[in-house]
Amino acid sequence: MGQVLSLLICGTAVSCAYLAHSRVETPMLQSFLNYALLLLTYMTILITGKGERNIMQILKTKWWKYLVMGLADVEANYAVVKAYQFTTLTSIQLLDCFVIPVLMLLSWFILKTRYRLLHFVAVVVCLLGVGAMVGADILAERDQGDVVLGDGLVLLSAVLYAVSNTCQEYTVKNLSRIEFLGMMGLFGTVISGIQLAVLETHAVAAIKWDLHIVMLFAVYALCMYALYSFMPVVVKMTSATAVNLSLLTADLFSLFCGFFLFHYTFSALYIVSFVVITVGFVLFNAVPTYTALPEDDPTDPVESSSDRLLEPDGDAPRNETLTAVAAL
Repeated sequence: MGQVLSLLICGTAVSCAYLAHSRVETPMLQSFLNYALLLLTYMTILITGKGERNIMQILKTKWWKYLVMGLADVEANYAVVKAYQFTTLTSIQLLDCFVIPVLMLLSWFILKTRYRLLHFVAVVVCLLGVGAMVGADILAERDQGDVVLGDGLVLLSAVLYAVSNTCQEYTVKNLSRIEFLGMMGLFGTVISGIQLAVLETHAVAAIKWDLHIVMLFAVYALCMYALYSFMPVVVKMTSATAVNLSLLTADLFSLFCGFFLFHYTFSALYIVSFVVITVGFVLFNAVPTYTALPEDDPTDPVESSSDRLLEPDGDAPRNETLTAVAAL
């Protein structure tokens, strides 16, 4: 299922490339459509809920936490799309891997996830696979650009994605997938809508609408909607770190599409990269991670950091079994 998510990301990348080719540069409008779909679907379910899952109760007790999560997600999407205007595809492929060590660090301190030596080895193997992919791009001498600002935007987006993914993992494992998606839709729509009105009014007005442009927006929005809807399912079965390792193949799928759509030069290193990333991902899931619960360490008087992230009183993080086959 993880590779289905990679294909969805590939769909967003291809549609973005075609929109950019058509001189349409509206990252906030694209994000707004996705968040609006999440809002219409999952907020409807939340509104009909009762008790602790009632929308008013959720907003009363946790609104600011979901606001922070939504802000991180919206700005991560904006930063990485904006980066394509300043840096190279090679740089983005390499630097967006920064999300994995940041995510592992946040998971260690916030979710109390504990990794074994094999997990760190597996991450290194996956990053070597990405290195092979980047090496193929360098040999092809593709995509030169001004990289300083663009690389900074990619690193910023990686940190923000790590924050969003950490919140997502905690929420779907301890609270509710519907609650996560509904709140993401609500706050994502508000934040992206405000940013759209401030930054992209003229860009949207300048779009020359036709069936081709409408279809590209539709493909992007639907792929993102499906990605956001299915990703929490895989995260709950595995972990945010495992899912992000699996999603490293999305760049490869995008490059394979580029062979046919944008006439990229094929390299055997792409196949090597895919195999190495897959091996690393299987290694990561060969041994399950575990959660260090506060009660496991009676000498630790410090309250669990996860208590400060979307946690109702008295709840402790649950240890989920990793399912490599499902994530793949």
